[in-house]
Amino acid sequence: MSAETLEVPAVAAPSGTPPHPAREFWNYFSANRGAVAGLVVIALVLLCALFAPLIAPHHPDLTNNAVFLKPPFWQEGGSLSYPLGTDAIGRDILSRLIFGARLSLVIGIAVVALAIVVGVVLGLIAGYFKGIADIAIMRFMDILMTMPSLLLAIVIVAILGPGLMNAMLAVAIVVLPHYVRITRAAVIAETSKDYVIAARVSGAQTVRLMFSEILPNCAAPLIVQATLGVSTAILDAAALGFLGLGAQPPTPEWGTMLADAREFVLRAWWVVTFPGLAILITVLAFNLLGDGLRDALDPKLKR
Repeated sequence: MSAETLEVPAVAAPSGTPPHPAREFWNYFSANRGAVAGLVVIALVLLCALFAPLIAPHHPDLTNNAVFLKPPFWQEGGSLSYPLGTDAIGRDILSRLIFGARLSLVIGIAVVALAIVVGVVLGLIAGYFKGIADIAIMRFMDILMTMPSLLLAIVIVAILGPGLMNAMLAVAIVVLPHYVRITRAAVIAETSKDYVIAARVSGAQTVRLMFSEILPNCAAPLIVQATLGVSTAILDAAALGFLGLGAQPPTPEWGTMLADAREFVLRAWWVVTFPGLAILITVLAFNLLGDGLRDALDPKLKR
């Protein structure tokens, strides 16, 4: 046998490095055009809410006796001073819609934040400890879910009294079971994985296991549910405002604007149409954004 040196072929390096997780997320998210459109609409609503005093042509509560039920500027009798017309007591509808965006976003974010904090804690306890704690928490959530959401919110507000804060608390209680169930399911799936077992063997305390090891890996479904929950909170708060149980006049809240305009539906269409469109477009935008986040964060749905 010859003593020739055997040359070992070199292994070719991979042609490209894996994409950054943020870039990969954006690639999947941007593939959903509806989600991108929803994100743009939400950004515009957020800008209107942040800069409402600078954008709004009038103060939302300012009345003018000379312009009762003035039509939009493109109709006969309209004026560019009141682009979307005025309501029954001469308040500018565009200004009230802009300031109403601020209130609606605050309601949605505050309700979801409260529901997430309480729901995550209850879901962690139910999924991690199981047993009696799991049964007690989940049976209470099942009881809350047996009642229609709006009816349950009405009952809670009727007990606490009408008002914006009570309406927000009622809506938070209504959406709470969704976060508890999602967190519990994710925790049960994560507790059986190797990294949790390794952390437990290494002596990690229960609180650290729950909040430092398990909870961060349950974030994806919670983010999606939170995005969808903002739209639900806005819609329920508007419904309570329409029924007179939420924000009280003269607060520029979209549901309250609809309630004030009920008797003028036939002779002043704009006082009802524009607040309704604001609710529709904002809720639809959050739903589209939630769908896009679900597609981008769930590995099973990645295309």
